[in-house]
Amino acid sequence: MKYLTTTLFAAALSFAPVSLLADPVAATEKKEEKKADQEIVVEGNDQMQFNKKTLEFKAGETIKLTFKHVGKLPKVAMGHNFVILKKGTNLAAWAGKAMTAAATEYIPADEESKKAVLAHTKVLGGGEADTITFSIKEAGEYQYLCSFPGHFALMQGKITVK
Repeated sequence: MKYLTTTLFAAALSFAPVSLLADPVAATEKKEEKKADQEIVVEGNDQMQFNKKTLEFKAGETIKLTFKHVGKLPKVAMGHNFVILKKGTNLAAWAGKAMTAAATEYIPADEESKKAVLAHTKVLGGGEADTITFSIKEAGEYQYLCSFPGHFALMQGKITVK
């Protein structure tokens, strides 16, 4: 009987998918993410200010940006996000559309506005953080802002890509 059980087990293994036969340690390891060329932290506060007004990157670099809301107020009262717009986007017009886009975290849902966004974080309340990874391939100046209603007037900055 022991011989029959061993034979049946061996036969079953021959039909098993290769993934089951692979090294179990290797199968549980995560794929290694591409390492960022530059990591940066930007903060927003309850006084509607970013701690950085200018950023500089090299074209094509992979950037890992962590945005932290260092204030204490909740998202409904003082939510912040970090939105990078394509070169040449009309900031005021885009922000005007964003003010009415609460359902999509203040990123306008129309195609033209969505295409103007290079990268963005989610809207955060006090004490929260979000990380995005992006790359800007073309040299030039790009604007970033908080698109929470009314915040862009104070919460904006410039990215220079060389």
